Amino acid sequence: MSAPELIPVSILTGFLGSGKTTLLRQLLRDPALSRTAVIINEFGEIGIDHELVETSDESVVQLTTGCLCCRVASDLAMTLADLARRREAGSIPRFEQVIIETSGLADPAPILHTLMRGTLPPDYVLGTVTTTVDAVNGTSTLAWHEQSQRQAAMADRIVITKTDMPESALRRELARLNPDAPVLTAVRGELPAQALISPLPLDQGAEPIRHRYHHADALHHTHDPGIVSFSLVRSEPLRAATLALFLEALADNCGVNLLRLKGFVHVAERSQGPAVIHGVQHVFHAPQWWDAWPSADRSSRLVFIVKGISETWVHNLLELLEAEVADETARRQF
Repeated sequence: MSAPELIPVSILTGFLGSGKTTLLRQLLRDPALSRTAVIINEFGEIGIDHELVETSDESVVQLTTGCLCCRVASDLAMTLADLARRREAGSIPRFEQVIIETSGLADPAPILHTLMRGTLPPDYVLGTVTTTVDAVNGTSTLAWHEQSQRQAAMADRIVITKTDMPESALRRELARLNPDAPVLTAVRGELPAQALISPLPLDQGAEPIRHRYHHADALHHTHDPGIVSFSLVRSEPLRAATLALFLEALADNCGVNLLRLKGFVHVAERSQGPAVIHGVQHVFHAPQWWDAWPSADRSSRLVFIVKGISETWVHNLLELLEAEVADETARRQF
């Protein structure tokens, strides 16, 4: 598993007016976040959100150069590198985690790309993605703004804010977009800090395996070009070559329509823990090799959040590649 000295970089996103800053202000009062560096991105020439976030040190960085998703490769990478330098030099407190609050108009994908490409200082590791959705306007926002849908679909966890309004319709829509993300409720903007920074098991919400592949058919429709989620669960180990070809094919053929892919893979050539996979669009993080499985379940579990990609196509692609690798392996043995 991840070495304890690594610094997780978590993302707090959500559409305009969904309560991100209020939530962050409350969270930063929790002692669990006392050693946290905060990067706040605002869309516009004048930023004020950083003044609304109360902290006891100088580990707050304001980015007002526009939406992070537009200039993330340069601005965010340089900001994180600068924070690392200042941390080592002792000019700022020795923070243990970073939280990025994005603009309400930000697409989380490019931010995740930057964190996954391996171009940042080696101390950083991708943390969790939390999306705020307000109970007052959340249903209409999800209906009219695809950016809001993408923010919800790519989340590891979702926090409903402004909870004085009924949430049933909103919760149904969030479950359709991202059935694997737990949905939390912030009461008057308050939520335990651990709810934001604690890593989630990648098999969160997985149902018992009844077939070789598990289909979340009650939560999506493959003919719908909108954002949907499905799970691929495989009881038999996968050859390393098959996994490599599968991820390459997904990156080459799915592009921006593969919003997020995450999960465990049981690799046949490895007898210890699983390979942990993270992918966003055409960018895939190098697999993390865990020393042990998080539970007794040794099956491969991959969660896909996509737009206009058929679940059947994904399953057939894996079957095809597996057959090709098996044939090639058999030919080499004779």
